[in-house]
Amino acid sequence: MQWPELVIFDCDGVLVDSELIALGQTRQALGEAGLPLTHAQAIDRFLGFSLDSIVQKAEADLAGALPADFRNDLSRDILARFASELKGIEGVRQAVEGLHCRVCVASSSPPERIRLALSVAGYGGLFEPHIFSATMAPRGKPHPDLFLHAAHEMGASPDRCLVIEDSAPGVLAAVSAGMDVFGFVGGSHFSPGAAQGERLKGAGALLIFSDMSQLPEIIAQRLREDQANSASLR
Repeated sequence: MQWPELVIFDCDGVLVDSELIALGQTRQALGEAGLPLTHAQAIDRFLGFSLDSIVQKAEADLAGALPADFRNDLSRDILARFASELKGIEGVRQAVEGLHCRVCVASSSPPERIRLALSVAGYGGLFEPHIFSATMAPRGKPHPDLFLHAAHEMGASPDRCLVIEDSAPGVLAAVSAGMDVFGFVGGSHFSPGAAQGERLKGAGALLIFSDMSQLPEIIAQRLREDQANSASLR
């Protein structure tokens, strides 16, 4: 059977270069609510998590509730900045068009944010209607529910799926779902260096890459290596 039969892309930081915007706006909102964070702390605590999870973590740190309108205000402000500032990750179109399998998106963000981000970046047509949100699953990342839901809806076996992720919770979710996962570190929210790549590898990513346009060749090289290893064992 073909591998992969389905490539599942995370959205933020993988298809669109959104994390500096989203994390920056989140840091600003949390700072105004009494929880100041550095950029590194925001990445460590919130990268890859849904807004509900972020709110739960922040309220635990604050030992109290955030304002009632916090979620709606933050979502509104992030979407407004996306509309005027967001850019796509370079090489996404080349990657998708170079793959010989189906593709979909599975993201912790709500559907309206995913679709706006892809539309602004010019990538919506590459994935519609196969867009899945954590709001469609019982539990978000690092639980496997979202990826298993996406595979089920796409009619793909989990062990024939490849996930592209930029966060440790996302990698853990893919591994828990029984899927292969590659770690992507090409987003502008990552500082140069190997720290984030090592974290993704530690969570279970098979390899780390930073140029999305090279994804088809990386997959092809992986298949060649697997075939060579299989032949050597005969």
